[in-house]
Amino acid sequence: MRTSTALRFAHIVAVLFATSGVGAETTYRWIDPGSGHTVISDLPPPPGARQVIHYTTNTGVGEPQIPYAVRQATEKFPVVLYTSLGCVTCKEARALLDRRGVPFSERAPNSEEELAELARQLGGEALLPSIRVGRQSVRGFSPTAWIELLDAAGYPSSAPYRVRPSEAAE
Repeated sequence: MRTSTALRFAHIVAVLFATSGVGAETTYRWIDPGSGHTVISDLPPPPGARQVIHYTTNTGVGEPQIPYAVRQATEKFPVVLYTSLGCVTCKEARALLDRRGVPFSERAPNSEEELAELARQLGGEALLPSIRVGRQSVRGFSPTAWIELLDAAGYPSSAPYRVRPSEAAE
């Protein structure tokens, strides 16, 4: 009898550990009763709000909980980092984005055609690293210009949802 109780207890503990990392995020969308504007928020709507819709997304174990403001900035102003292999300045550019917690995609042009296309998109010579935030871009690595561009897009000034790579390496 003691063995079956211990087995049940072990099973319950195992189930709790397996499900503890799974969570859900809810985003609400509604029409504000006072202004008539559409509001999207991670907070529940006030009483009297019309056309309330709530979206729930499940996140699994190990997935970062990206804050609402970062998700919004990413949807409106996606970030693309243009780099090349072995580029020391490119590592600094990546580190700047990582410190700020900015999700980004990285592209490394490999051919003359790709470099020419990048130069056309950036409006001049293709200096690497370069960044595109939404429709705006900065040619070459200029931390001040990059920070201003990221601030204008609404990205956070520091990574709020995870350990910075530099802290993990220490």
